[in-house]
Amino acid sequence: YQVGSFVGDSWKEWNGRFRDDARSFFRGQDSSVTRFADRLVGSPQIYGHENREVEQTVNFVTCHDGFTLNDLVSYNIKHNEANGEDNRDGSNDNLSWNCGVEGPTDDPSVEKLRNRQVKNFLTVTMMSLGVPMILMGDEVRHTQNGNNNAYCLDNDTSWFDWTLITKHAGLHRFVKLLIARRRLREVEHEQRRVSLNQLISEANKAWHGTKLGQPDWGDHSHSVAFTAEIKEEKMLLHIILNAYWEPLDFELPPVENGGKNPWLRWIDTALDSPNDIIEWQASPPVPNHTYRAAPHSVVVLWRNTSSG
Repeated sequence: YQVGSFVGDSWKEWNGRFRDDARSFFRGQDSSVTRFADRLVGSPQIYGHENREVEQTVNFVTCHDGFTLNDLVSYNIKHNEANGEDNRDGSNDNLSWNCGVEGPTDDPSVEKLRNRQVKNFLTVTMMSLGVPMILMGDEVRHTQNGNNNAYCLDNDTSWFDWTLITKHAGLHRFVKLLIARRRLREVEHEQRRVSLNQLISEANKAWHGTKLGQPDWGDHSHSVAFTAEIKEEKMLLHIILNAYWEPLDFELPPVENGGKNPWLRWIDTALDSPNDIIEWQASPPVPNHTYRAAPHSVVVLWRNTSSG
């Protein structure tokens, strides 16, 4: 069975290729940018032949089976010794990256990178077209100590640790604001919610690299950006994804009206809380015509195109 081939219009599919391609991109794997870009916009290479709505794809990076999100960025290999099968059980192909140290560490630079990677994965899961799915505990970096097959353990390996809400309060805040913004506005007469996801799916989209209109789809590319023109909301959304190991300067689409409506920074996963995600209407302006994206980061900018 291949994702995208399931028969039946009422079914939604867990998109395992979203999981694999997002993991590959953010760990800096070659030949991943083109596949990852397709996953961002609803995986048309997978579902386009069906002319289906973008909600056909259920986008996820982690689930009940495999590494937690914390462990995905903390371990290069599985550690299933506690399962009693001499570490033979569980998948060996996890597409994980430990950010330089295997397992827990007190190194602040490694921990900062891991926290950034967690936010990267959560941001693309929530912003990509489709239905997002997040594993319980990922919002506060729940760990199974590298165990990717913990179904047999009824202990604190898989139990939810409520103290993590305080320990990782900044990440918890980040996820709450990220989820809240999927409901963009209320449509009073129709009594329904219009989501940012819905509007992006209908928007005019353009791909970029560090130069406007010049995306690099090469095998050694590790960055991409795209702009979505959401006419219904008189808004532009600009998303920068830099999985490269150095900072990159990205050109921004020009601002009209004499700079009256500048680009505003909503998300920059490289910044510390609370600057990593801002309340939507309090987003600070971007002063330049370029934006420097830190290594291994996701940036989301927006601006109002209304002339009023």
